[in-house]
Amino acid sequence: MELGRSIFCFLCIFTIANAGGPTLVLLDNLAIKETHSIFFKWLRDRDYALTFKLADDANLVLSKYGEFLYKHLIIFAPSVEEFGGALNVDSITEFIDGGGNVLVAGSSNSGDALRELASECGFEIDEEGATVIDHLNYDINDGGHHTTIVADSENLINAPVIVGDKNVPPLLYRGTGLIADVDNPLVLRLLTASSSAYSYNPDHPVKEYPHAVGRNTLLIAALQARNNARVLFSGSLYFFSDEAFTSSVQKALGGNKFDKSGNEAVAKAVTQWVFKEHGVIRVSTVNHHRIGESEPPVAYTIMEDVIYTITVEKLSGDKWIPYEANDIQLEFVRIDPFIRMTMTPSGYGRYEARFKIPDVYGVYQFKVDYNRIGTTHLYSTTQVSVRPLEHTQYERFIPSAYPYYVSAFSMMGGVFLFSFVFLHYKDNSKSKSE
Repeated sequence: MELGRSIFCFLCIFTIANAGGPTLVLLDNLAIKETHSIFFKWLRDRDYALTFKLADDANLVLSKYGEFLYKHLIIFAPSVEEFGGALNVDSITEFIDGGGNVLVAGSSNSGDALRELASECGFEIDEEGATVIDHLNYDINDGGHHTTIVADSENLINAPVIVGDKNVPPLLYRGTGLIADVDNPLVLRLLTASSSAYSYNPDHPVKEYPHAVGRNTLLIAALQARNNARVLFSGSLYFFSDEAFTSSVQKALGGNKFDKSGNEAVAKAVTQWVFKEHGVIRVSTVNHHRIGESEPPVAYTIMEDVIYTITVEKLSGDKWIPYEANDIQLEFVRIDPFIRMTMTPSGYGRYEARFKIPDVYGVYQFKVDYNRIGTTHLYSTTQVSVRPLEHTQYERFIPSAYPYYVSAFSMMGGVFLFSFVFLHYKDNSKSKSE
């Protein structure tokens, strides 16, 4: 009981720490603390310990003695050309490889440091000076270049765990465009521009085909690495500003007016996702045994009926709650899967699969490999041995072999009759006198 209570306390401490934690915030200038005060105050209220530093500070460091000093990194320094101190793109990628989460906001004047970091994460930032332009979907308060665009909430990815409820007012966006490889399975296209948008320098005439056009223009993109570390790139620092959070929205070419944009709701939702407050799932327990038993055997025998159960939980605030889904699959694998089936939910995050072991012995794995948009990668394997039947387990008489049984017994009967006749047969011999 004491051991269980200790484990529970440890899990609670872990989840509370995961919900907030030390966070390094890199800024172009300290004025960004004031222009983005709503966003930073919200983070503090959620127990994030924010450390503000200039991006070119000579004392920047992410780790000491092999341990990372921060759990999360926010880069609100679009124009930085080179990070200060011991911080560089390589150290940030090491931070991501170590499980750290990174939130980056750029602008139309993004420096080389952000471009290199974006390239390492599978994104490409448009050339310097390029801004997303939309002559059909721009805000009524735009300055004339049509660069303060209005992005409909319908352009958000269909993943509530990442962006929250899509039923929000339109979004204000002012910044550069991103491009991502469509064949990269780790990249998530969170917010795309309208089909009438393109990314180009608004002060120059369009003489070349724009780098990003239409829905290929990404406004916000994300990456969930194979180690479940998360990175979010926004081409607009303005997207997270107090001005964008509190401004009204109305398309200049007609449309409804909204007293407040949807920026704040979406910004908070994506921040909670990238910092692993949302979309974190884990395997709690795994069990397997023969049907009718309760403990796993040393080895299974071919053709036995087996039941496999797994309990999956998700992080909600500071506690783990059951994760409910209907698409978790189980594979019974030797080299290739012999069985693949969708498990049946049985309540409280518990999923069950019943099947008959194949008539092939060897070393197998119960494997659950669950990967869905917005959730951490769930992977669980349990290795078991499957042996052939013992000699006492085979059937005594096989129906298909009855003709052979008959032939064997008929041969035995024939030999017996032959022997009987051979041993008792006597010829009528003639006497000497005859």
